[in-house]
Amino acid sequence: MTSTTTENGRLGNQIIRNLSVSLLAKKHNLKVDYSNKELIQILGIELFSGTNSYNTTKALTDENYFIIYNSDIINYNLNPNDHYFQTKKITNMLYKYLHNPNIKSNIINNNPFKERYRNNNDLFIHIRLTDVEKFNPGITYYIKAIKNINFNNLYIATDDINNDIIIKLKKLYPSLQLIIVDEITTFKFASTCKHIILSHGSFSAVIGYLSFFSDVYYPEYEANKTWFGDMFSIDSWIKLSIN
Repeated sequence: MTSTTTENGRLGNQIIRNLSVSLLAKKHNLKVDYSNKELIQILGIELFSGTNSYNTTKALTDENYFIIYNSDIINYNLNPNDHYFQTKKITNMLYKYLHNPNIKSNIINNNPFKERYRNNNDLFIHIRLTDVEKFNPGITYYIKAIKNINFNNLYIATDDINNDIIIKLKKLYPSLQLIIVDEITTFKFASTCKHIILSHGSFSAVIGYLSFFSDVYYPEYEANKTWFGDMFSIDSWIKLSIN
């Protein structure tokens, strides 16, 4: 049976990996055991598991993903656990899938903050720090982005509320509100804000994917020269310089 694991990456990585596998599973009717399936379903994202299970298993990689996806028939299980599926082509497919009217409607209806959609002028910023702080685009990026946006309320979610970037932003914008809730609630609330400023990493990317009615901004980066994949190259998103 195809399976995914909780040990390889945080929740953002797991959502992207699991959804990538789910689209393959639906195409080939594969039976799949998903990591954190129940948690991800709280977002309104259903993960497909079929009936086909085989005696052999093949590694699923960024490189062979579409070869397998486009195959008429496969006769093996898939092991996706060593890869993240954060290429531009794969993540653009995931983005389009999530924005399919039926899928989007299910996600919206599962959001307790759904009345905020198209009904606020708020700005939400996700700032990824901790173990990848050295890759953060820096406070200049956030300040420049904030200055370019007309908003009513400013919200920030981060994995390190005591970081200098957060402290400085609180001094510059005393009315900002820190969102300190669980990951699922963060996804749900953030995605309803009119304006979204992203950081790097999969958690930020998923916030963007779920922000159906928002203006989404992200920091520039060179594809293939980052610790994450090229998962922010969404046509409707706005790329900002980090300098």
